[in-house]
Amino acid sequence: MADVRSYSIVTASYWGFTLTDGALRMLVLLHFHGLGFTPVDLAMLFILYEMMGVITNLLGGWIGARFGLTLTLYSGLALQIIALTMLALLPPGLTLTLSVVYVMVSQALSGVAKDLTKMSSKSAIKFVVAEDDQTTLYKWVSLLTGSKNALKGAGFFMGAFLLQMFGFEVALYSMAGGLATILVICLGLIGDKFGKLKRKVKFTEIFSKSREINLLSAARVFLFCSRDVWFVVGLPVFLVSQFNWNFNQTGAFMASWVLGYGIVQAMVPKLLNNVDGTLKAARLAKTWGVVLAALPLVIAFGISDLPDEVAIFISPSYWLVGGLMIFGVIFAINSAVHSYLIVGYADRESASLNIGFYYMANAWGRCMGTLLSGILFQMYGLSACLILSTIMIMMAVAFTVPLSIRKAET
Repeated sequence: MADVRSYSIVTASYWGFTLTDGALRMLVLLHFHGLGFTPVDLAMLFILYEMMGVITNLLGGWIGARFGLTLTLYSGLALQIIALTMLALLPPGLTLTLSVVYVMVSQALSGVAKDLTKMSSKSAIKFVVAEDDQTTLYKWVSLLTGSKNALKGAGFFMGAFLLQMFGFEVALYSMAGGLATILVICLGLIGDKFGKLKRKVKFTEIFSKSREINLLSAARVFLFCSRDVWFVVGLPVFLVSQFNWNFNQTGAFMASWVLGYGIVQAMVPKLLNNVDGTLKAARLAKTWGVVLAALPLVIAFGISDLPDEVAIFISPSYWLVGGLMIFGVIFAINSAVHSYLIVGYADRESASLNIGFYYMANAWGRCMGTLLSGILFQMYGLSACLILSTIMIMMAVAFTVPLSIRKAET
């Protein structure tokens, strides 16, 4: 019972953090685009955020296993408060280069914070669900992942709204204050032993030795690169610059996309209710991955400048918005199945280590996607970002295939 109570507090804290994480992403993107930053400049603002995720997930799993999940949770919340405050105190009059460096450092702290809190919440599930209850595990992971992304979508809208209504600094201070309240409330409510292993964990254990986790981690790199290569910089800048959407419209669409994506993730156990083990889940990941791969190509075709005789008589804005909504549904199914697989493959005694390693791969994919999103969009436009997305999805499917094949009996 104590573990369930602790898990509930960890999850509630993570939800609060997620709102600020989504809002911060939209605030930074729209504010600095409005100041004249190029797509590559914007990508650079987020690159340290994603790179720190690689390091944090790798080391955070070991820290959580060695010292308990409360340490990683509290550290994540505290670092996000520091990052928000630091960004609000951005000195006026800095050169472009110094401004980029300053924001990159604050985003690096935020990246560490995000992955410490996420790893804490995802790892905590293994301590409250019975080892042999795969059906319940599948439902809980899908609900947690879906709710997180729904709240991140709400955070996108919140960030755009706060920026439009109150300005950059007030928005950041208000979010820092909200997180500080959450941190004060949850301090002392969770036992300091929660998630801490009884045995001494060696530092060398941060590197996974499981074939399944290594393959799934490789697939995760390409899956999330396939999304962020168009989502992080290319899409919002395209909406503002090509469709002349304002901050609220852009934020509302990005929020709706992530919110819908999160809702679908939470519903996956009902949509695919026959998953009772990792083999079946891996086969679903392969099948839905192939379906997903076709969508970016179709969207890219619809928004390209086509000759009149082959043009599709649908407005590019409707084609883009409608296509990305369908992409979001299929991507959510893939992501939910992948999230279940990592928790299913993880050992109970090494949950934070295994999950930390996996989300290190996730962060690496996001890092690649963020950088490529700025470069490709600036050089070749959104269609090029979408075409590369298809290639990345097929790479993810290729790494999933061995997981979908039943091992020979020995």
